[in-house]
Amino acid sequence: MQRKIKLITVAAMLSTVSSFANAADLTKAYDMPDASKLIEKDKLAEPTKYTMPKGCVSSDAASIARGEYIFHNLNGKKAKATPPKGLVKFIEKKGKDGKVKKKPKQFGNCVACHNIEGAKGGGNIGPDLTGYKAMFMDTKVRDDQFVFQKIADPRIDNPNTHMTVNLATKLFNEQEICDLASYVVSEKKKK
Repeated sequence: MQRKIKLITVAAMLSTVSSFANAADLTKAYDMPDASKLIEKDKLAEPTKYTMPKGCVSSDAASIARGEYIFHNLNGKKAKATPPKGLVKFIEKKGKDGKVKKKPKQFGNCVACHNIEGAKGGGNIGPDLTGYKAMFMDTKVRDDQFVFQKIADPRIDNPNTHMTVNLATKLFNEQEICDLASYVVSEKKKK
């Protein structure tokens, strides 16, 4: 009895395989988009070395406050508190229909991957930036240009990075990168 069941099962499987072999190829029955064009459009530009603008990284309290806000928030829709002067939660953009639409401003959400003084839910994916000034800037191991470049396009010294490429993608402009760099290298107050 068991042998008969096995033979019936094998026969059914062979019949199914035979049906698939005779199935019609329907891939030509509909339009297939050229994925290579889509992929090409989404490709990032080659890693770019940027020169930091003169006076970019500063100890200016307003610049540091903007950098801190960008560092700790993901986007304007969910951003905590009122943004400091010089930042907005929403960007107004004219659509194809001519109407002005409000779109949430994307911030860094750096805290998702990096820990830093005062971080709430600081990540542990990227390097810990706690004490960055004392460890790297005061010892001259790193300089302002290094920090600016790392935020603008980190692929220059690490082609396999998972960090956001901020200037090449225009997620941030130069001033916002300067503000972020100013915050990272600043002396943080103990809370």
